[in-house]
Amino acid sequence: MMARMSAINRRAALRLGLRTGLAALGACTAGSALASTPAAAVPPAPLAPPHPTYESGSFTSVARGGAVTNWIVARPPGQTEPLRPVILLHGKDSNAQTVMSMGAERFLADAVAAGVAPFALAAVDGGNGYWHRRASGDDSGAMVLDEFVPLLADHGLDTSRVAFLGWSMGGYGAMLLGSRLGAARTAAICAVSPALWTSAGAAAPGAFDGPDDYAANSVWGQASLDGIPLRIDCGDDDPFSAATRQFIAQLPNPPAGGFSPGGHNAAYWSSQLSSELVWAAPLLTA
Repeated sequence: MMARMSAINRRAALRLGLRTGLAALGACTAGSALASTPAAAVPPAPLAPPHPTYESGSFTSVARGGAVTNWIVARPPGQTEPLRPVILLHGKDSNAQTVMSMGAERFLADAVAAGVAPFALAAVDGGNGYWHRRASGDDSGAMVLDEFVPLLADHGLDTSRVAFLGWSMGGYGAMLLGSRLGAARTAAICAVSPALWTSAGAAAPGAFDGPDDYAANSVWGQASLDGIPLRIDCGDDDPFSAATRQFIAQLPNPPAGGFSPGGHNAAYWSSQLSSELVWAAPLLTA
């Protein structure tokens, strides 16, 4: 009887051990299967959409006494990263739209397509105040430096370094504002047919509020221009040609650019624009 009971117990223990082993084997197999199952693939981050090639808007300028001020930004096609801007300053009786109508956007696209490092163009309305504070309280210079440049940063541009390019009144303004922003942030200045006078008495009516205003906002002998790459272009038949030659002569270092056939008009300015952008681009994007 005892022998029979022992045999039964052995068989029960065997069955129990078999069940336990099978359960353990199943758990191990399941764990191995789980471990060998590949993790779900992480989808790639979506590509950022390119910035628009042409963007415009307006803001109310406190520096200009509440004037509604229009602006335009042009970029080369297909750009997704922040670009540094060349700030375009128009001449008297002009505006941001007039500047862009000279073909700046097309010149920009062509230059980048030819291998120039990409950058942006940014134009803004400045009125006829010659880009400095006037007795009326209108200060288009402060508008550019204190309002427009931060606005450009808010619209996805890299304003750690900027360049200035201006025509006539804007050529003078480019040197004035570039020198005030300083060499640490002004990568280049291109003054085209700059509105320059050798004295307050020689200045055109409305350019300055008087001798004191002329002296306070003169670019002649400005040490703050030192260290900023400068280009000056002017037509041989430009009425500012003589004063521009005198201005260049008093600079410590000769600027890039020079004199060539042409007058004080859009035809001459358009003929120079491509080479001016190609000159400014590597200085701005370095």
